[in-house]
Amino acid sequence: MSILDLLYAPWAILPDHLLEIQAIYAAHLRGESVDIEALEAKVGRKMDNPPQGYEVRDGAALIPLKGVIAPKMNLMSQMSGGSSSELFVRDVAAALVDPAVKSLVLMVDSPGGAVAGTPAAAAAVMAARDVKPVATLAEGTMASAAYWIASAADRVYASSPVDQVGSIGVVATHTDVSGQQQALGLKTTEIVAGRFKRVASQYGPLSDAGQQTMQSQVDYLYSLFVGDVAMQRGVTPDKVVADMADGRVFIGQQAVDAGLLDGIATLERVIAETNDRAAIRVPVGSPYPNAIISMTPSEQVAVWVAEHPEAAQLLRAEGASGERDRIAAVRSMSMPGHEALIDKLAADGVTTGPEAAVQVLAAARNQLSTIAQARQSDAIAPVVAVAAPEVEPTTAKLGPVGGLDANTDAAALDAAAKTFQAANPGVDYLTAVKAVQTKSANGGI
Repeated sequence: MSILDLLYAPWAILPDHLLEIQAIYAAHLRGESVDIEALEAKVGRKMDNPPQGYEVRDGAALIPLKGVIAPKMNLMSQMSGGSSSELFVRDVAAALVDPAVKSLVLMVDSPGGAVAGTPAAAAAVMAARDVKPVATLAEGTMASAAYWIASAADRVYASSPVDQVGSIGVVATHTDVSGQQQALGLKTTEIVAGRFKRVASQYGPLSDAGQQTMQSQVDYLYSLFVGDVAMQRGVTPDKVVADMADGRVFIGQQAVDAGLLDGIATLERVIAETNDRAAIRVPVGSPYPNAIISMTPSEQVAVWVAEHPEAAQLLRAEGASGERDRIAAVRSMSMPGHEALIDKLAADGVTTGPEAAVQVLAAARNQLSTIAQARQSDAIAPVVAVAAPEVEPTTAKLGPVGGLDANTDAAALDAAAKTFQAANPGVDYLTAVKAVQTKSANGGI
């Protein structure tokens, strides 16, 4: 990337830092050498800022992303300790195959930088998540291109409640140097082919077509930025645009509330968290780097919980509420004498209220059957029924009844009673028998 490219290419950076960068490079273009020694005396430190590789601490590779980000190391890197996105990608790749590294922690303190090289760096972090856990920890500022890259980690934290996070947006500038050249007695004439080749040339005022072209480029790059953040944070692009990507800088808890951060944490906590997640992953070198399929069900659950703590917490809350409702439903089916069964069903974690009712009723029936059997075994043996002895037909004399001798036998009595009923309508059979017997006793009819 040439100096002109750096000056006029789109940037994803805090605006104040962009002005500083452009001032330095503009002076360089004018032939004004930068007095490094004077700058060192002014800031009180050496301006020699060679790129630093990652440090391994407790099994975590601490990968720096500091200062202004550009594709390659350059003058700004020397002066501000900026980062090369190319070297950053190299460090991520090296950490993934380092046997001493269990997880990666991106240590970020950057206002952002050039758009060029940034999407590739974010993609490298996103891909690294499939091999080893990755977390980001902001240490002061994590803005624009720095957030574009850092938000690709599994978890994104700030180290302090006053850390600055966000500034999601893209900026491009146009500087008309024609007046300056005129003052110097210079005039630049550009010979171009292609309608839009130099539509936004700095050697003249910005035309409407030039402004429209630059705006279209910035809008497109902004859409890429928003799309990557949405994918990396697991939200919709509309959510990013509405709550995160209006160019604002959020501070500490504001960034958490907006969804840019997962929380505020110390470096020790972040290392412990990423290493915990590393412990439940398949080792690097496995044919399936993050092969959930090779894990037991309990290990799969542990992986899911570790990688989705907020969802797991929500499910726990919903599960606890559902379990309370289930226990209440089971206990509502209790019956006297079956308290122990209800306690067992309430504690088993699966039985529903209706299922508990079925089991309690079955237990109650069994209990009643047992009681009935016990009472039957305690009862006095029943008296055996004995058939009545046969009695010879009566031959008692009943006297004459209706021209017959009613005393001869029972058949005669029956016939006399029916004759009496016929002669006396409305008289029942028993009354008729008694009347015949009385008349017979009195000497017959």
